[in-house]
Amino acid sequence: MIRSELIQKIADENPHLYQRDVEKIVNTIFEEITGAMSRGDRVELRGFGAFSVKKRDARLGRNPRTGESVEVEEKCVPFFKTGKLLRDRLNGK
Repeated sequence: MIRSELIQKIADENPHLYQRDVEKIVNTIFEEITGAMSRGDRVELRGFGAFSVKKRDARLGRNPRTGESVEVEEKCVPFFKTGKLLRDRLNGK
């Protein structure tokens, strides 16, 4: 599902809300999650999962095309851990 499909689904299920208001709500939620993660905070949505940021240390990598060693800088990557409720639904429990 892409963002526009999510907005449309929420708008269809809530006919009392304008499409532009639903779009603002969804965009605000995503902006808040992104902002929290960029500050290094953890975002937990009960029953769905938790978003966090993991730090990867600098390392010596390899260019797959040439086989040459390459210095890979330290970086932060997003990480998602599913909640128990979501994991159970996916596994048919």
